[in-house]
Amino acid sequence: MSNHDEMSLTRLADDYVALWNEPDPAARRDRLQHLWTEDGAQVLVNPPQEARESLARLAVSIPSVEIRGRDAMERRVSAAYELFVASGEHRFAPGGPAVRLAGNLIGLAWLMVTTKDESVAGGGYDVLVLDGENRIRWDHQYVGIS
Repeated sequence: MSNHDEMSLTRLADDYVALWNEPDPAARRDRLQHLWTEDGAQVLVNPPQEARESLARLAVSIPSVEIRGRDAMERRVSAAYELFVASGEHRFAPGGPAVRLAGNLIGLAWLMVTTKDESVAGGGYDVLVLDGENRIRWDHQYVGIS
């Protein structure tokens, strides 16, 4: 891997995590437009435990959850910010360097850390598919895997 590739992957990881920590809605929207294609999608491969338990009680198989398009993704990021970051209790951080898995396929680990002592409160791993302009076209997110 070249230094240029490593730098661009580091920038991608930093920008991705910064999106989820961004307090200003207008800046968050700008970050999202920079990172994502217009019709980009995120797939929550393993929805949160609470959702899985609710579905199990209804004897419904556990589907993945898909968020498609920038507007829907903006709502998703804003809700995650309000739920996890806005109180000041947590922030998101890279969980290590992003890696090029193959071609335009990128692996990115992330952590949710407690701001008080930097202890890890959660995390996950995203597999990103980039377009020709290095914007996210698909994001398969695995929560709880870091």
